[in-house]
Amino acid sequence: MRHNRAVNHLGRKSGHRKAMLAGMASSLILKKRITTTEAKAKALKPYVEPLITKSKEDTTHSRRVVFSYLKDKEATAELFRNIAPKVADRPGGYLRILHTGFRSGDAAEMVLVEFVDFNEAALASGKTQAKKTTRRSRAKKAEAPVAEPEAPAAEAPAAE
Repeated sequence: MRHNRAVNHLGRKSGHRKAMLAGMASSLILKKRITTTEAKAKALKPYVEPLITKSKEDTTHSRRVVFSYLKDKEATAELFRNIAPKVADRPGGYLRILHTGFRSGDAAEMVLVEFVDFNEAALASGKTQAKKTTRRSRAKKAEAPVAEPEAPAAEAPAAE
């Protein structure tokens, strides 16, 4: 049982798990999207998103902290140079996990992990569509009172 176990160990010792997540994070940053299993993707998301938040502030300290996690100079430079300016106004939720089906060998659930702001197809289709209205219950619109047909004015008796 996994009672009160916050980390998915992924069947690995801690050193192997940290090295695997660092490699996956570097690949994701350099390639902008990777295909992996669902369990690894769910473990990768909380590993990468704080690094992206840290990269928004371009200081020597934040670069060193990010490099200590990624262990890859090119990935660190890419994160600070290209990704951080593009997600600067986003308050979080930098990654998207899309389910792609099952792997044929062992039927593991496969997913596509990508940056939200770097998917040109989704960005292009999102800009062309008009924003939908909210799905909240709406108050009924005040209907204009229906004008009743005017009754013919009572004719005054003609004085003869």
